[in-house]
Amino acid sequence: MQGAGAPGGQGQAPSGMGALGRPRVLLLTYLLTTLDLTCLFMQFSVLPYLSRRLGLDSVTFGYLQTAFGALQLLGGPMFGRFADQRGARAAFAASFLAASALYLLLAAACSPALPGAALLFASRLPAPLMHALPAAQMVIADLSAPEERPAALGRLGLCFGVGTILGSLLGGTLSAACGIQCPILVALVANLLGAALSVTCIPTSTKGPGAHGQAAPPGVPEARVFDLKAITRLLLRPGVLPVFLVKVVSGFPSGLFMVMFSIICMDFFRLEAAQAGYLMSAFGVLLMVIQGLVIGRLSSRFSEAALLRASVLVLSVVGLAMALMSNVFHFCLLMPGLVFGLCLLNVVTDSMLTKAVSASDTGTMLGLCAAVQPLTRTLGPTLGGLLYRGFGVPVFGHVQFAVNLLVFLALWRQPTPRKTDKVR
Repeated sequence: MQGAGAPGGQGQAPSGMGALGRPRVLLLTYLLTTLDLTCLFMQFSVLPYLSRRLGLDSVTFGYLQTAFGALQLLGGPMFGRFADQRGARAAFAASFLAASALYLLLAAACSPALPGAALLFASRLPAPLMHALPAAQMVIADLSAPEERPAALGRLGLCFGVGTILGSLLGGTLSAACGIQCPILVALVANLLGAALSVTCIPTSTKGPGAHGQAAPPGVPEARVFDLKAITRLLLRPGVLPVFLVKVVSGFPSGLFMVMFSIICMDFFRLEAAQAGYLMSAFGVLLMVIQGLVIGRLSSRFSEAALLRASVLVLSVVGLAMALMSNVFHFCLLMPGLVFGLCLLNVVTDSMLTKAVSASDTGTMLGLCAAVQPLTRTLGPTLGGLLYRGFGVPVFGHVQFAVNLLVFLALWRQPTPRKTDKVR
């Protein structure tokens, strides 16, 4: 297994690390990730109301969401390769500047004197570069020893939970108190601050001394950022494609359910907007606890292959329970299992995939992983809407149960490595 040598923070210091030190770089990475996610959820909380004010119907709003997901899907692998070749500082700065452009266009769309609907769609254009989370995952993977990587990546769940809760609360509170433009302007200023911190405090590179400087073989031209062949070749490396397929296939049914969750809350659970917000806050708290505290302890006791099987099995059981639920109380009972299964699946697969490639390709690999969620957001609104209209809420549980059961049976036939075989 390649890429499991000493990470940037072990042995020789990564180039550009300077006097900031590994612990402070990791702490700053977590803080920047929290800032990015908080602003993102602030946008999510006001975007439906802004689109309604501009006269967009639900179908057009779906197109807007699909456009955002499709652009992020296309940009994920390219951004990961850009991060590998240009370094952590450039990756974070590009992501925050792209997000600043998005919020600037959203703020302009709020002005009655400007073509709001056109600016609203134009605000989706910076989406291919908005990948602060994969940039943070690359830094953490580069600076963490292989045996510590699942726990270190799992702590990003704390950032995601804080961003979910704080962003949703700030978006609703600021828009109610100061108008719908206020949270957008706050997000714009926050992202400009994030760009400034990235340029001044994040190291140029967090990889080992030889990671960037590997020469191309004789007769082979130097790789470029927009090199699709180099990106797809990563999927063909030993141990990569099976794990990547498990990540995509096993998580897709749950992703469909989450895409339709707001509609399910209104039509099936009969919740008001405030009650749905409380439910999402509970989801964020569970995510913080499970991904930030539980997964790290499990990864120190069990092999990643065993944890991967456990995540798929849990998702299958939760799918069966989801097919039988009839009210919001039933969903609250199964929500811890759903969050646990998804968190464990994502953290373990990200860790396994970064260990299966060389240190110079961790960003590209995480960019591919980051494309999985936009893929769900791109296909989910149409496919999820068709399933929901034709079969109702139980169909999401049936699909999740059947798909994950098949994946679990496929994984069960593979030999489980010993705990000590996890790190090479």
